[in-house]
Amino acid sequence: MSFATILERTRAAEAAGFDSVWLMDHLAAPAGPHHDTLEGWTTAAALAVRTDRIRIGHLVTCDPFRHPAVLAKMAATVDVLSDGRLELGLGWGSVEAELETYGIDAGGPAVRAARLRETLEILPLMFAGEPFDYAGEHFRLADAIGRPVPVQAKVPVHIGGAGPKLTMPLVRDHADWWNCPSYAIDRLGDLRAEAGGARVSAQHPIALAPDDASRSEVMAVAERRFGAWGGLVGGTAAEVAGALSTEVRDHGVAGFVVQLTDFGVPETLHRFMAEVAPIVRDAARQ
Repeated sequence: MSFATILERTRAAEAAGFDSVWLMDHLAAPAGPHHDTLEGWTTAAALAVRTDRIRIGHLVTCDPFRHPAVLAKMAATVDVLSDGRLELGLGWGSVEAELETYGIDAGGPAVRAARLRETLEILPLMFAGEPFDYAGEHFRLADAIGRPVPVQAKVPVHIGGAGPKLTMPLVRDHADWWNCPSYAIDRLGDLRAEAGGARVSAQHPIALAPDDASRSEVMAVAERRFGAWGGLVGGTAAEVAGALSTEVRDHGVAGFVVQLTDFGVPETLHRFMAEVAPIVRDAARQ
């Protein structure tokens, strides 16, 4: 997707009333490596200075791509550029093939999760703006300092994933939000207890049909594009709102990251916020 299209749809989402926009952090798109894929953090910086209200994040930042001090510097910069609108999404790098393709030697899953734990310990030290030392198994910093500090007193940390042994302990210990990915939605109820005090967001591909007549066609396209991801929610506005509202009531889901299966054309963005979001918000207030 071109930057012009990303910007158009981000501005449309902002105008429609969405709270946040989320980018991916991959060196090549996992489902289409031959398509152009802009780098996620520089794209976030560009969006930050071209929008006014919408919050900006990544689901998720691939921790092995960057030293934690570099990531902290990038995050603080985007928070400053956006005047305090950064949502910091993190993951330990579960796309093994991508790391191998680009020669990034980050160790096995347990090592990558341990590195992310150290990143999560270093980030608040960098954000404090005072000199500090850190001695971990994977990273060492001596008399390091992060300036400028973020605009937000506390940059919200989102951790995505669903692994009970490696990911959920990180969520419990460090996250403000746990993002349950679409492939794990069927385990949302069981995993919720492992998230500790983190708020829960759920990620879904959404196929929003404008009417009953177009429902079958919209669902067929969505299944082709996103069916393998799991967690597909589709149908009319009433059907989509009903499915999301059930997750709010049954599992305490406090937010949704929606991947619209038409790639977020402005008309669908506005329809979602006008016809789906009010029903889901009512469910959250009950």
